[in-house]
Amino acid sequence: MLMFTVLIMVLDHSVLNVAVKTIASPAPVGIGATQGELEWAINSYTLVFAALLFTAGLIGDRAGRRKTLLFGMAVFGAGSALAAFSGSSTELIAYRAVMGLGAAFVMPATLAVLMNVFERDEQPKAIGIWAGGVGIAIALGPLTGGLLLEHFWWGSIFLVNVPVVIVGFAAMALLIPDSRDPDPGRIDPVGVLLSVVGLVLLVYGIIHGGELASLSDRSVLLPLVGGLAVLAVFVVYEHRVDHPALDFSYFRNPAFSAAITATALAFLSMMGVAFFSVFYLQSVLGHSPLQAGLLVLPLAVAQSLFAPRARLAVARFGAKATCTAGMVMIATGLACFAFFDASTPLWALELAFFVQGAGMGHVMSPVTVTVMQALPREKAGVASAINNTFRQIGGALGVAVLGSLLSAAYRGGIESTLERAPGVPDEARHAAGESLEATLAVAERLGPAGQVLIAPAHEAFLVAMHLAALCAATVTLVGAVVVATYLPGRRKPGTGSPPVPDERPAAGVTRG
Repeated sequence: MLMFTVLIMVLDHSVLNVAVKTIASPAPVGIGATQGELEWAINSYTLVFAALLFTAGLIGDRAGRRKTLLFGMAVFGAGSALAAFSGSSTELIAYRAVMGLGAAFVMPATLAVLMNVFERDEQPKAIGIWAGGVGIAIALGPLTGGLLLEHFWWGSIFLVNVPVVIVGFAAMALLIPDSRDPDPGRIDPVGVLLSVVGLVLLVYGIIHGGELASLSDRSVLLPLVGGLAVLAVFVVYEHRVDHPALDFSYFRNPAFSAAITATALAFLSMMGVAFFSVFYLQSVLGHSPLQAGLLVLPLAVAQSLFAPRARLAVARFGAKATCTAGMVMIATGLACFAFFDASTPLWALELAFFVQGAGMGHVMSPVTVTVMQALPREKAGVASAINNTFRQIGGALGVAVLGSLLSAAYRGGIESTLERAPGVPDEARHAAGESLEATLAVAERLGPAGQVLIAPAHEAFLVAMHLAALCAATVTLVGAVVVATYLPGRRKPGTGSPPVPDERPAAGVTRG
């Protein structure tokens, strides 16, 4: 049942990835979303999700994890129904935020319940299966999205969540045991507010900077500096308050910090590349949404195959060697995009996706085990919240930073062509330079005269994609250095598991 819950949350995200090109298309096919609006449609969900995970985890520890699961599923289903019928990009962004609110109450509870149901020696296997479920969801998402977009309007990718949520809600109410922390922490509303404001300002500045292809504009600098200042205040406040939303003392454990860093950097790179790879597959290579979904299958299949078996590699080689190799594999797969163009054979593309998925399978499971076992069982909700928060922050920054880098590099490559092209209205030149889809939309409106824009647009996009891919690979290699330095190596036979603060079964566990 927990796997079913995870599948719904991740499936929604992977479904949206394959649909961004359709949503960017002018009405009636899509809603004409700009690249910046598409980034916000992804990040409004991610930021609300990340910002509320600590609070949601504490509420689950206090009120009971099954109750928070059911509440989160209900809110997620309502947000999905509203998003399906969005009439504008603004509405879609707002309803995606509602979905993020629901997801924030679901994800921490899944790992928390798992840690309380399974004993310590069973937890790596259970978490491996949990991580493999993410791979299955990644596989089903693009396929589901592609099939829906082949036969229905773009809103169907959200509406399909509703019946799934209804079935899942009923099953969870009957099958999932309840558990809570007998000594839950107090909620920190000031810390939550500071984290939300700081992250939103920072991400807004990054995305807006990409739209303008400049970081020196006042409208970019103010939110960037403001966001960093608010986040600095958040860190100081959390160190001084006696009930912090994020307890920084957990990060004194080097293995815990390294695992969190690896999670954040891996998702930063993977989510950023996933965002622009959709346009590469559909706009440059000319594949349909369904075909694009099928092409991503090797990534998902590899992750679902290797994640449950990563514990065997950890047992033989240690977490340090396993995760370092996984991060290097991810970086290799991402770096391949720096060499792809309009004539790249499909086998090369499929191999790159498979290597990425295999790498994620050998990273996600071991680092999650490290994080979850670093805290006592009754604090499983907090550990899960921290793990998911940094994963989501990494993903949000990946879409924002790499998406903005892509947008700025693309504008630099296409601007001179737009200035020379006859028939392009002056007011359309700036908008057309924001993204490949915007340029192609202008070319279509111009008819035969717009054909001169298509080849330069593809070339400018490929150059921008190559730059973004190399940046993503470099970030992932930084993560490889971190895990190689701080994660524990192979344990000698007979040494057993490292001590943890509390091995006792969590109090308050009931079976309903």
